[in-house]
Amino acid sequence: MSLPTPESGAVRALVFDVFGTVVDWRGSIIREGEAQSAAKGWRVDWPAFADAWRAGYQPAMQRVMQAAASGEPAWTKLDALHRGILDTLLPRFGLDRLSEPERERLNLVWHRLDPWPDAVAGLTRLKARFPIATLSNGNVSLLVDMARHARLPWDCVLSAELFRKYKPDPAVYRGAADLLGVAPNELLMVAAHPSDLAAAKRAGLKTAYVDRPLERGPDGPREDSAGQRFDWVASDFVDLAAQLGA
Repeated sequence: MSLPTPESGAVRALVFDVFGTVVDWRGSIIREGEAQSAAKGWRVDWPAFADAWRAGYQPAMQRVMQAAASGEPAWTKLDALHRGILDTLLPRFGLDRLSEPERERLNLVWHRLDPWPDAVAGLTRLKARFPIATLSNGNVSLLVDMARHARLPWDCVLSAELFRKYKPDPAVYRGAADLLGVAPNELLMVAAHPSDLAAAKRAGLKTAYVDRPLERGPDGPREDSAGQRFDWVASDFVDLAAQLGA
């Protein structure tokens, strides 16, 4: 049975932003980095390293999109974007001593991110009632590895890679609806980032905001959601499942 939404239409499937919404990218990078430092006797400011690595994501993605807009064949997987940012950070954090295999393993930490404590239980409840899928700028192999590592129970993995465009391009959101066989207003986008939800809403999707106050650390910046309206607001995935009757 379809669940009526606060507006017209009925939710038939859910898609999820992943980094920060489903998994704790910052804490995962810090934990893995600190374990490596302890083994090798290094002194590295891993919280600052994680923040700097993530901060390079939007500028790198913008460069690719600008190149594509000018007609260049510029699509780049997120793994390659992450590696380019990483290579610029290594000297700054005293990690230029890393060998190439060590650099590659560190770059693939994004494939090994741990879920938020509520993620698996909440997704499992939601999956019992709705098809659930990723909708991330992460490439497919990254998302598959992450799902296996974190035991995330997706029905399928949808990536911006399938559309050769990044969110917030509307083609990504509408393309996900098409692949799942639902109308845009029958697809619910779940994210901890108001900007992602605003773009999904412009593309015709329903929206659910899940607060992740510790995504950027206890004192980190928060994305402003003032003035935005979401179809649902939840404290975590278990809360969202309860609100959706799952």
